[in-house]
Amino acid sequence: MTATDAWRRALADLLARAHRLPPDELPAGVNAALEPLGVTATIYLVDAEQRDLRPLPERDRPTPAPLPIDASLAGRAFTQIEMRAGQGPPPRLWVPIVDGTDRLGLLEVFPPPGTHLADEALRDGCRLISGLVGHLVSSKTPYGDVLHRARRSRPMEVSAELLWQLLPPLTFATPDTAVSALLEPCYAVGGDAFDYALDGDRIALAILDGVGHGLPAVLTTSVALAAMRAARRAGADLVGWAEAVDSAITGQWQDARFVTGVLAEFEVPTGMLRYVNAGHPAPLLLRHGRTVRALDGGRRLPLGLLGDRGEVGRTRLEPGDRLLLHTDGMTEARDAAGELFGLARLADLAERHIASGLPSAETLRRLSHAVAEHQDGPLRDDATLLLVEWSPEATARLVP
Repeated sequence: MTATDAWRRALADLLARAHRLPPDELPAGVNAALEPLGVTATIYLVDAEQRDLRPLPERDRPTPAPLPIDASLAGRAFTQIEMRAGQGPPPRLWVPIVDGTDRLGLLEVFPPPGTHLADEALRDGCRLISGLVGHLVSSKTPYGDVLHRARRSRPMEVSAELLWQLLPPLTFATPDTAVSALLEPCYAVGGDAFDYALDGDRIALAILDGVGHGLPAVLTTSVALAAMRAARRAGADLVGWAEAVDSAITGQWQDARFVTGVLAEFEVPTGMLRYVNAGHPAPLLLRHGRTVRALDGGRRLPLGLLGDRGEVGRTRLEPGDRLLLHTDGMTEARDAAGELFGLARLADLAERHIASGLPSAETLRRLSHAVAEHQDGPLRDDATLLLVEWSPEATARLVP
């Protein structure tokens, strides 16, 4: 049996075990499948704040300490979504774990003594196993609390617990378009949310900001998110999505609560973007690595405040363009002197990170952390980002 055949047998073994594998036994299942190869592995998952990589505990094995993303070789493997070799001792490979293109963590692989870390059969086998682990982490997470708990450094408030169950994965990509999002503070969210959905050659996009803070704001935003999805799935157009949210909010509450937001539809083959801006900060259009303008069309009243239908904004993107949507929590964060983070700073940092060739998910992670570092104390408002990249080169960077 060749080395390649042995890795494929390990993959088949893990897949066979996976059907009835409890979430808390995922590390043991992986190591049982790898045992005939003389290989052991540790699964690390990125924490909710995307600051540390946290190991999944395995019975009868010591649990390593979390690893800082910004100060470790493992962190570089995670941020760049590429395999890295660590000479040890003992020697190891850091292998990205993704589900599709959504970054979940790393697989730390210890090959048998004497194995060369550049061995192609070893590296190809690690990619196979880590790819299956990514799918298993996502599919097993809803079955219990252990995988949720492993990614948290502290308890999550009720509002955040509710909202995170409603949001799609942070990153999604097709061969030519990537969508990434990030929301902070992750343990105590207010009324921010994001959404996207692929339907044939069109991608629906949304970023929302419910008025107020805490659970009341999240409840309003949750209703808005559900109403928009229901209308979209029933075949309504862009204006129909907004009207469905209006009706859902006014039908449930009479206290003039509302949600600001940008709802958009992107036609991938043509680059046509149609959007409605309901009292929200205008999206930024980046071209050739520079911010060229804000999309200030499509204006109407915030969602939940009945009025005229407003208008639908339209613009045609060019191949390679980026679209950055954000909530006001990003630009209105203040430092100790009261200085706002500001739109110009946000645009400048986005340009720098995109020009450096970072994956879209990493660009947003760094932008979000820059806002948190600028803020004097904890964020007083949610800060949410949604980045769309119409670029095959950008989507390729999201694959290990």
